[in-house]
Amino acid sequence: MSELTEKLIKQFTESDDLRDSGQKTPENAVRYDDLVYGDDPVHQILDVYRPRGKEGLLPVIISVHGGGWFYGDKERYQWYCLSLVKYGFAVINFTYRLMPEHTFPAPLEDLNLVMEWMIAHADDYGFDTDRVFLAGDSAGGQIAGSYTGIVCDPAYASAFPFQVPEGFRLRGAALNCGIYTKEALFAPGNDLTIMDEYIPGHTEREEDLMDVTLHINAQWPPVFVMSAAQDYLKPQALVLAGVLAEKNVPFLLRIHADEKQPLVHVFHCDLRLRQAEEANREECCFFLDLCKDRG
Repeated sequence: MSELTEKLIKQFTESDDLRDSGQKTPENAVRYDDLVYGDDPVHQILDVYRPRGKEGLLPVIISVHGGGWFYGDKERYQWYCLSLVKYGFAVINFTYRLMPEHTFPAPLEDLNLVMEWMIAHADDYGFDTDRVFLAGDSAGGQIAGSYTGIVCDPAYASAFPFQVPEGFRLRGAALNCGIYTKEALFAPGNDLTIMDEYIPGHTEREEDLMDVTLHINAQWPPVFVMSAAQDYLKPQALVLAGVLAEKNVPFLLRIHADEKQPLVHVFHCDLRLRQAEEANREECCFFLDLCKDRG
């Protein structure tokens, strides 16, 4: 692991510890923790959260955590994911394999395994597999966007060493504070240490595969695009929205701002903020509107 990633891990850990201090599982949620979805019982595990007392099949949100492909796990995203349960969703919060031990496309392979696990365990946990939504932020937004492209484009999917479950489709996606273009990921002058670790010896082909915007087509489901006024990746949300419009994909773009409270990258995970509650409610309302269409 490079000196840069070690430094960032320390910085992110301290920030997230402060953000999550004092959080507890809400009384309105039931949780099933540390379920293994792959061969690795440490890095391929997930939690399922459901509303307490709500029976039957529920629409599903699968959350893809951020962390630059080298940091994060389900523990860091449990509070955000648990906050979505009150809107009537079953939520899957999973850990995936990280670099440098695991390189591209390991997170996408793991996300596909989670989809297979969800379908296999739909009856056990009450998953409505006809109403599945994907949500990701930061690097997780890139992963979620790429997977949406894989589901919707067989030619793109053929570049990866796995197959999407037969007949599976996404009802919608939420891409929050994400990075989507190869120009942003591999820009000359950037410190490319992270990309060099994630995709050692990357070629133009891998750079194109990482670019979400190159693989958007009219088969995409509706997309909720969110960022914030002080998010350093806000320009990426605007680029993404532009491509979605060009490809005739329904979307909602929300850039959150507040005169008194600076809203920064992935602010929606800080449940101490009123603005985080607003952003997460809007995301869930977007999904709930899509649930009404069972076509």
